[in-house]
Amino acid sequence: MTIKIKLIKKSILFVSTFFLLVSCSSDDKQTVITKTQLVMQDEFDTNGSLDQSLWGYNIGTGTNGWGNNELQYYTDRPENIIVENGMLKITAREELFLGASYTSARILTKGKYEKKYGRIEARIKLPWGKGLWPAFWMIGANSDTVIWPQCGEIDIMEYLGNQPTKVFGSVHGPGYSGGNSVSQTFTLQSDRFDTDFHIFGVEWGENYINYYVDDVLYNQITPADVTGEWVFNQPFYIILNVAVGGNLPGSPNNDTVFPQTMLVDYIRVYE
Repeated sequence: MTIKIKLIKKSILFVSTFFLLVSCSSDDKQTVITKTQLVMQDEFDTNGSLDQSLWGYNIGTGTNGWGNNELQYYTDRPENIIVENGMLKITAREELFLGASYTSARILTKGKYEKKYGRIEARIKLPWGKGLWPAFWMIGANSDTVIWPQCGEIDIMEYLGNQPTKVFGSVHGPGYSGGNSVSQTFTLQSDRFDTDFHIFGVEWGENYINYYVDDVLYNQITPADVTGEWVFNQPFYIILNVAVGGNLPGSPNNDTVFPQTMLVDYIRVYE
């Protein structure tokens, strides 16, 4: 597949080399965070719709709720997705729409921007409430020619709205997918992910994927950690969505308040 590289959508100010030594206390791993060569960014600084040269939409309910028994209908309506005041806003709503009880949005860079290795990060403020399932993730660019999970999946950030202090990062591949994915949870101390913005990212190389929240390393996954083939040596595309319901979070309850919005300040990719 020809990869269309979307370079910087606006003039980039000087980007200096940034190094930060961090440690993962659970196993004393250390790594160096490098933010040197910025190769793609979307700052969501133009009000209105998304940059169509970078993003596409998934529309509808998908087969069997995108494979997870989700309850929402994904749309491209401004009620569900809009760029406004320097933010991308993905809003889940409780409403009857083409047979579904909820609406939301899911966008992806498939066929427009696909990347092999690098640092991929986003600054996000998450919604809250039982049944909400926001995610920032990636799928292998060969997903049209091989069946998931052979194409691979890198979940940079997933979050359950009824657990507002926790996020988790995972990989899915052949032999380690779904409930058997390789995953790790990060828990905020004395804070919540729905009350402020946080930076979620991975640093991905040939034989490792490091997971970060606010530049704190909390997990490293290597070929030795998976129980099947390591399928993360190819380009991947980026996905952002807010699912409602499904196998993992369950359905919203009477305490879930709608509408709920995920705010994305930026997405940046470094070489």
